[in-house]
Amino acid sequence: MARLYSKKHGKAKSRKPPLEAVSIPSDAPTKEQIEALIVQYAKQGLDPALIGEKLKKEHNVPYIKHMLGERLTAFLDRKGFKGAVPSDMMILMKKAVKMHEHAERNHQDQHNKTSLHRVESKIWRLTKYYRKEGVLPKDWKYDPKEAALLIKGSL
Repeated sequence: MARLYSKKHGKAKSRKPPLEAVSIPSDAPTKEQIEALIVQYAKQGLDPALIGEKLKKEHNVPYIKHMLGERLTAFLDRKGFKGAVPSDMMILMKKAVKMHEHAERNHQDQHNKTSLHRVESKIWRLTKYYRKEGVLPKDWKYDPKEAALLIKGSL
């Protein structure tokens, strides 16, 4: 956050420790075991955030990138578990679909309408970013009805 009088922005942010400083627990699984667990969880249909959370909590893996040498999403892409839509956008679209269903049943819920507008704004912002980066096709566009069909098909 910017300082009030100095026009400087500060250095506060989350930083992961360097690879040399990370102490790997003795009961942590090996690289091959971690890869097998990731593939197993991906086949169950878990998104990358949940896979990372399970590995940290249940299998005592401190940092996946340090253990694998690459990011979790890059590993999943290499193994063929890449979805049509990135996982962060899919999570937002699921939330928007639920909010649309709620809005159809409850017309007077103004808080839901405001929240829905905010979630869809995030989706549109991510859409612009992913189209620019080449992750999504240039003509891809968010449509709530198509998103509902996509969400129903992925469950």
